[in-house]
Amino acid sequence: MYDFTEDDLIRYSRHILLQDVGVEGQEKIREARVLVVGAGGLGAPVALYLAAAGIGTIGIIDGDVVDLSNLQRQVIHFTKDVGIAKVESAKEKMIAINPTITVNTYKDLLMADNALDLVKEYDFIVDGTDNFPVKFLINDACVMAGKPFSHGGILRFEGQTFTHVPGSSCYRCMFNAPPPPNLVPTCSQAGVLGAIAGMLGTIQAAETLKYFTGVGELLTNRLLTFNAKTMDFRKVNIRKRTNCPLCGEHPTVTELIDYEQGTCELKQKK
Repeated sequence: MYDFTEDDLIRYSRHILLQDVGVEGQEKIREARVLVVGAGGLGAPVALYLAAAGIGTIGIIDGDVVDLSNLQRQVIHFTKDVGIAKVESAKEKMIAINPTITVNTYKDLLMADNALDLVKEYDFIVDGTDNFPVKFLINDACVMAGKPFSHGGILRFEGQTFTHVPGSSCYRCMFNAPPPPNLVPTCSQAGVLGAIAGMLGTIQAAETLKYFTGVGELLTNRLLTFNAKTMDFRKVNIRKRTNCPLCGEHPTVTELIDYEQGTCELKQKK
């Protein structure tokens, strides 16, 4: 049991006041270990809100450095951070907002040879990436390791997300494999409204906190999509497929794969 200090009780008082959270819920948040994959548009708001909420241990992996073009949406990085490793820039802001947490940084790419070992160290994984290969890699590693995760994707004015827990539908239940190269544009090619990253990232952060506290219903077996132009939100029911190549009755994907192509838009197959 975590021994909250007087400052802790003040810091988390708005959580503790919630009947569905209380001190017990905040203890669960404090004991949680979350891995955020990507310190960019989605990872930025996720990391800030999870740090502020008091997640005890947060890992963040990203092999990139801060670029001036990132600052329009990646709100965890400031102008002074241009050229600095994104994970170090992110850690600085996370510790600044909550010095009581532990932040583990990995200036590296998530690949087939390190994904399983890394996700096994955490209780929940957040997909904050912008490319298909890593999204499939996160999904496959989490399903193989029996880990829950939050998926997120954005492009232009649109976003989508779902949550996987062991036994629920996975990413491959919706999309068998990455699309052919150059079929879908990247954010750097097609653009993205900066605030969309915040909208989607905060939903992912909320799903993470709901998972640990047991509050409400997770976005399992449902894909949430939104269009910021019209502010239309839609939920699509997703069935767990018995013939899913990963989590189905006769899986054909039995090892992690490093796919070559990467983009950040997701289109549901008919």
